[in-house]
Amino acid sequence: MPTNVLDFYILDFLGVALFAVSGVLAAGRKFLDVFGAVVIAIVTAIGGGTLRDLLLDRHPVFWIANPIYLYIIGIASVFIMIYTRHGQPPFKVLLIADAFGLAFFTIAGAQIAEQNGCSGIVVVMMGVITSTVGGMIRDVLLVEIPIILRRTKIYATAAIAGAVLYLLMQYLGGSPFAAALLGMSATLALRLAAIVWGITLPTYRLLTGEMESDH
Repeated sequence: MPTNVLDFYILDFLGVALFAVSGVLAAGRKFLDVFGAVVIAIVTAIGGGTLRDLLLDRHPVFWIANPIYLYIIGIASVFIMIYTRHGQPPFKVLLIADAFGLAFFTIAGAQIAEQNGCSGIVVVMMGVITSTVGGMIRDVLLVEIPIILRRTKIYATAAIAGAVLYLLMQYLGGSPFAAALLGMSATLALRLAAIVWGITLPTYRLLTGEMESDH
């Protein structure tokens, strides 16, 4: 198996496992039953990749072509439920697991778009879709505003930065492996920095009250 293919599968498997963990932890905070927790883990782990494959017209969808993804989700879900059965871990554990999943899935999604001959901007978009849509579905099912849409700490912006750096390093002559490592590191570092130091994007506001007072 070529090294780059092996690297890709490792990234994808790690991303699936970590997003499954974040899904179970999020479900646990809402006191869902075991079945509900597994459902949340599944949609969190494969939601973004499924939409990516549909948009890129890749058939069959990755987890249908390779059911090992579903086994990884099941194993990760059972492990974390057993590990946390004596109490809920701190909320930051969920955020950190999600941050690692964000980093791995951003580059895995970008690599798949590259393999399909997509342009640079589409590669970045597919990286972001792969890494954020599953979390959006998770939040909607748990009746929360999706984290990507909240006025909160940097999230999707970290994925965009990581995907752009991944492409830029290859453009400058770096190896795909080094570029993937840089992209993941940048995504993870930005997201963790946002969690620790509360880094946010500027808020866009319309002063509607002042506008209405002029009439």
